[in-house]
Amino acid sequence: MVRITYIHQYFKTPGMAGGTRSYEFARRLVERGHEVHMITGAPAGDRARTSTEAGIVVHWLPVPYDNAMSYRRRLWAFLGFVRRSAVVAGRLRHDLVFATSTPLTVAIPGAYAALRRRVPMVLEVRDVWPELPIAVGALRSPVSRWAARRLEAWAYHRAAHVIALSPGMAGSIRRRFADVAVTVVPNSCDRALFADADRTGAALRRDTPWLADRPLVLYAGTLGLANGVDYLVRMAAALAETDPEVRVVILGDGGMRDRIRALAAELGVLERNLFLLGPVSKAEVVAFFGACDLAVSVFLDLPELGNNSPNKVFDAFAAGRPVAVNHGGWIAELIAETGAGLVLPPGDPAGAAAAVAGFVRDRTAGAAARAAAGALARDRFDRDLLFRDFERVLTGAVASAGRR
Repeated sequence: MVRITYIHQYFKTPGMAGGTRSYEFARRLVERGHEVHMITGAPAGDRARTSTEAGIVVHWLPVPYDNAMSYRRRLWAFLGFVRRSAVVAGRLRHDLVFATSTPLTVAIPGAYAALRRRVPMVLEVRDVWPELPIAVGALRSPVSRWAARRLEAWAYHRAAHVIALSPGMAGSIRRRFADVAVTVVPNSCDRALFADADRTGAALRRDTPWLADRPLVLYAGTLGLANGVDYLVRMAAALAETDPEVRVVILGDGGMRDRIRALAAELGVLERNLFLLGPVSKAEVVAFFGACDLAVSVFLDLPELGNNSPNKVFDAFAAGRPVAVNHGGWIAELIAETGAGLVLPPGDPAGAAAAVAGFVRDRTAGAAARAAAGALARDRFDRDLLFRDFERVLTGAVASAGRR
């Protein structure tokens, strides 16, 4: 049994909107006999409290955060979480500290708590930081970029091991920090959660008059600057001219939501063939994936974003649904290699509309892509399968520390 302090500022349970990787891995650690204390930010308006979720002891800290915040306000939220989480983590007795970004500032309380108890820290990197915030313009001044790179180097060298969510992330770390031990554990598929996707998807179609039996293209995720979801609005505008029965659903929230709505209204597609819906819980999103003919993951046309490991891609695979992406990188290569969906042209929403319309109207192609997506979920990205690699890294770090 290993006592683990797990630090994740954006921890979500299945009843909340957002990715549940930390919840799923933490509850599996508990089931394997480990003790897990999760330190996270509380939902808006909540107070500091402790609860138990599937055996995980969760310490909720009142640190407000929202994707719609300015970069300056986000930075203050990150620093506020550093301060509060360091206090809580410093009080806990543990054999290992596990800290997962973003933001990479979680490494600060993680390293502090590990040093205080003289135990190892394992750091999980969910995007290549600071390469990504620099690429999207979040870090503009030379001083902020210098400080971010110093934090990155310090964090990696304080970690006994680093977990990266994609081969590209791991490659970036290894190229720049050859002495850092890195293991790839990508996002994964909760096949049990999505086992009923076909039935719940059919029910959603019956209860939604504007959808019914029409083709459905689904984006379920954050509406942030880096996501470039305006691409889908422009794609919907092209579809409105060529195949207006195809429905495009954007499901989620974020700082760009109002701009996306305004653009959809300006182009005349809002509530016509494009529907902008609010975020739903992980449990509720199953029906939307079950109803869709094609799930999409889009980003701005920046090379750094091709290293991401988007939850929505793996949720689609878990539901046995094809995926379309509009960027390069390992997910695009995976789709091209297996036939589990489409790679759309970046910067060309009209071209994307033609490709999507052709795909969703081709039953043979759709059936083949569904089979390929389901095989990926089963054989390469099953959550239980990847959890073994995850647990092996954590227990290995503890064992190595004990031998020193």
